[in-house]
Amino acid sequence: MDIPYIVIDQLTPDQQQVWKTYFGDADRPRYIEEGIWRRTQEKATAEQSGWTAADDARRRIIHYRYRYGLVPTTAAPAIGLTDLYLYHSATAPADEIDAHHDALWDSLTTGGWKEAPGGFLWTRRDLKCRITEHDAHPQDAAVGRTLPVGYRSLDVQIASVSYAPPPAVRQLPWNVLSTGIRCKDRPGTPTRVPDLSVLADLLPFQVEIGCGTSVEAGIPPLHRLHEIYRVTDRQGHEPREHRFTLSPTADTLLHEVLTEPEEKTAEFVEMFRACFLAEPTPAMWALKELMDAGHLVGPVITNNFDVLAARAGLEECFMRRYDQAVPDVEWVDGAKALLVVVGLHADRRQVQARARARGMQVVYLDPEGFWRDGQFMPYPLEGPQNGDLVCRATAAEALPALVNLLKQHAG
Repeated sequence: MDIPYIVIDQLTPDQQQVWKTYFGDADRPRYIEEGIWRRTQEKATAEQSGWTAADDARRRIIHYRYRYGLVPTTAAPAIGLTDLYLYHSATAPADEIDAHHDALWDSLTTGGWKEAPGGFLWTRRDLKCRITEHDAHPQDAAVGRTLPVGYRSLDVQIASVSYAPPPAVRQLPWNVLSTGIRCKDRPGTPTRVPDLSVLADLLPFQVEIGCGTSVEAGIPPLHRLHEIYRVTDRQGHEPREHRFTLSPTADTLLHEVLTEPEEKTAEFVEMFRACFLAEPTPAMWALKELMDAGHLVGPVITNNFDVLAARAGLEECFMRRYDQAVPDVEWVDGAKALLVVVGLHADRRQVQARARARGMQVVYLDPEGFWRDGQFMPYPLEGPQNGDLVCRATAAEALPALVNLLKQHAG
């Protein structure tokens, strides 16, 4: 596979300006895409991990970090993937690791990789693959973490040949692992409201947006990444039914990368490509109108990496921070409410807890479900507590309606 790998060819002048303004010279490195999953087999995850007893301690860690940049061509510049880094760590009983090792060797051979002297490094054009086995993983030893007798680990690192991940990058997934598994909230009994008219008495308010606003812009939902990286088996329709991919023998990700790297990389860059090509939605422009009118204050709190809020002229407070367990939030004195918009089901519920602690009214805007194959699939919110308000509607419906309502009040 050739690096740079072209993601979007022949940028128009407008697209070149979007890159310069929001990606290339931005206030945070939006030209870097990064994701981490750590899945562990333990009692607390038994439903999805298949845990039955103490000897079940399989673990799977995925960390990817991609850098994008402008690539000159004979005509207009292109956006290319300039650095690729994918780390895969599997921990399982020795017989499963042995089978995993043999399958990797078969995939390397099938994919046409060349083995370097020593047998731990393989190359294929502009990619390199390093394989390391551990009877006891040094990251476990460093923190005194013990695994059942007979467990072993196998690490695979696939990267562009010119990229050497610094220690801080290599350490990051293990820092995330040390934070433990996410405990589900026990929802309270919020009050259902038919629309967002309640906010007319709660001005000004702040806003936190989730991935639902991105989906409305045509960006794939985050579970598409779960499909690409084989995080779950994706057998059921309801997201909470999906079981973790933990057995190395059932894990197809590395086989796909090693045998057909060009085809798999096309999937890896799907999300970045979709984010770059997306345009701000009516919901985003409605937030901008609310900001301009003084009803919405402070930056848009978000863990979305699509930059759509910024492209609509809104300041962003970015929450997708693997280097911070609880990212900072820029609160505005006098804000009376926090509007939580579509799609925040898990990771950043601390924001809502901090809003409640400040005496702010938390208002959720979420249809609590999604359409799949013509059928509405319920997906209830976890976070609402007693005293919170929930409006079951989409951002595309409710936010422009709120703008019109507040204009009528002002008139």
